Amino acid sequence: KLGVQLGLFQFHDISPGSVFFMPKGTIVFNELVAFLRKEYRKRGYKEVITPLVYDKCLWEKSGHWEHYKDNMFQVMMDEKEASLKPMNCPSHMLIYKMTNKSYRELPLRIADFAMLHRNELRGALGGMTRVRKFCMDDAHIFITEDQIQEEVLNCMDFVKYIYIEVFDFKYDVVLSTKPEKSMGTDVQWKNAEDSLEKALKKAGMKYDINAGDGAFYGPKIDFKIKDSIGREWQCATIQIDFQMPLRFELEYEGADGKMHTPVVIHRAILGSLERFMAMLIEHYAGALPLWLAPVQAKILPVSDKFNDYARKVYDDLFEANVRCEVDDSNETLGKKIRNAELEKNPYMLVVGEKEVSDNNIAVRNYATKKQEVMDVKKFIDLINKK
Repeated sequence: KLGVQLGLFQFHDISPGSVFFMPKGTIVFNELVAFLRKEYRKRGYKEVITPLVYDKCLWEKSGHWEHYKDNMFQVMMDEKEASLKPMNCPSHMLIYKMTNKSYRELPLRIADFAMLHRNELRGALGGMTRVRKFCMDDAHIFITEDQIQEEVLNCMDFVKYIYIEVFDFKYDVVLSTKPEKSMGTDVQWKNAEDSLEKALKKAGMKYDINAGDGAFYGPKIDFKIKDSIGREWQCATIQIDFQMPLRFELEYEGADGKMHTPVVIHRAILGSLERFMAMLIEHYAGALPLWLAPVQAKILPVSDKFNDYARKVYDDLFEANVRCEVDDSNETLGKKIRNAELEKNPYMLVVGEKEVSDNNIAVRNYATKKQEVMDVKKFIDLINKK
């Protein structure tokens, strides 16, 4: 309801389970990606761009053709079976293998925002929370075995920062163990599960065990957050994988001069950006934080004769990278304010005769409903500070 009402996204039966992002929704999506890219630079991630379609042989090598084929969109490529990718991990294994690696290069953190496609059952689809085409803030971290605990702790710190400090979400933590269908030996699974459990205990995180719900290649820590009506969703995940590096014959030269097999951590922080956006929209009841708001300031001229001044204010804000719009419709000021309220814009800037004569704007805050008169420069400083 809110997504459509606020002009963020739409759906169409012509492509079930795929989101049509409207211009405003695209701004929110891109701002989330830009935020993550900034965090990636701080945390030593290297972003890559990878293909969407791969020959069947890749999926056979990774194990997905055997364990996940029914959930993949299969296509023909050069008269051979192929598939749209449902996850990024096999392509990142290929990237790792394209050059020789030394232990000095590990941890190697590869991030990817490629679009993914999973052939979910039509009846299981649900708005933005369960879709067929989506984007993940996906990353794969290649490490030595003795780096597992430290890197898992780094990932958990990243999750805590995003969920608690940035968005004020609360979450439950679940450790998912070996499923019935899996790859690898019991010893490898035990080592991987023990590594995750030790990291959880060291971080002081309370967690539950979800027996048998791990990925087919390794155990995982899932972070489940509750939306505004109490439904629980799995978003962030940290997964240990001893199997795929072996299947792809990945190696690095150790300090001893010998070749060793790396371990891979599969991790996502927001998870599906579509699902996370749905959570945000409900969490904030559509009134997104200023930095995510598609329109940060709506300029409302009292009447047509103040439209030129409203355009001048718009130009000043636009140059300062403030996302803004002018409502130059023939509606009354009361109706313009009402419309801006329904759009949940963080700020409304009213301009009339007094504002023009004093070269000011009347700034109305959506959250507090308070109004303050100031010049445009002071408003820009306020926006930048917030």
